[in-house]
Amino acid sequence: MPASPQTASEPRWFKSSYSGGNATECLECANVVHSALIRDSKYDHRGPIVSIGSEAWGRFIGALSGH
Repeated sequence: MPASPQTASEPRWFKSSYSGGNATECLECANVVHSALIRDSKYDHRGPIVSIGSEAWGRFIGALSGH
């Protein structure tokens, strides 16, 4: 996952490289200044977006990777 914030007015969403072939079962993430945005890919821009502070997101990713 990219760790640097994006400066564009619209977030650049990405899916994990571990996502399966079924496009209806995946989360997307966008890194923006001071937070990470998470959404369900099947709803695209129409669904809810969860914003997680960058410090909390970093701890979460660190815990997943064992650091």
